[in-house]
Amino acid sequence: MTTAATAFRALHHGRAADDPLVLPGPWDAASARAFAEAGFRALATPSAGVSASLGYADGTAPPGEMFAAVARIVRAVRADGVLVTADLEDGYGLAPRELVERLLETGAVGCNLEDSARGSGRLTDPREQADRLAAVRAAAGDAVVVNARVDTFLRGDSALGPALERGRLYAAAGADCVYPILAPAGLLAPLAEGTGLPVNAMARDGGPSPQELGRLGAARITFGGGLFRRTLAGVADMAADLRNGLPPAAL
Repeated sequence: MTTAATAFRALHHGRAADDPLVLPGPWDAASARAFAEAGFRALATPSAGVSASLGYADGTAPPGEMFAAVARIVRAVRADGVLVTADLEDGYGLAPRELVERLLETGAVGCNLEDSARGSGRLTDPREQADRLAAVRAAAGDAVVVNARVDTFLRGDSALGPALERGRLYAAAGADCVYPILAPAGLLAPLAEGTGLPVNAMARDGGPSPQELGRLGAARITFGGGLFRRTLAGVADMAADLRNGLPPAAL
């Protein structure tokens, strides 16, 4: 029997170079419904967008509220067969088994786990992070698609070597995908080849399109909090129109 996680894992493989897996990032149930109705088969919650929608700065939302928000997003699209993977930041200090149990209770089929410590932003020792990922894999079996985020580029190291070292360790620990956030586009293919895993790239305003990122070596595309920020900018424009006595364009 094919599980939801197995189906989601399969979406990362065997794709044409210009057809990567594009995962919009819903921050609440309503945005998840909008993406599902547009025809997307899977979604990836962004911690920044979800945190902001709950009234918290990125990286400060209590884990209970984050898991509850993910559960609402899953519930909103479950009937359409849309799969959801959740950004769980650094895992909130939860033991691997508890982390997996709480994730599965939401109905999500995957997660991001980053190698920066929540709050301090300090990079975790790569072997320590690999051990944690291995423990998560052991607790989850095949029920969770693990996207291992590599934060070296985010922390200012532009070299391939440190990111590749981490990616290889995380692959050996059982990660399904690596996410070298903010990696230069020209390094996506070497990272994919060097780790043997699908690479997640983040599409950004002014950067390569998802299709271009696919041709450059990414198998999976996410957007961080970008889609939430774009929507919020529209709300700000509407608020300004209302404050100035102008009818909002949407009315």
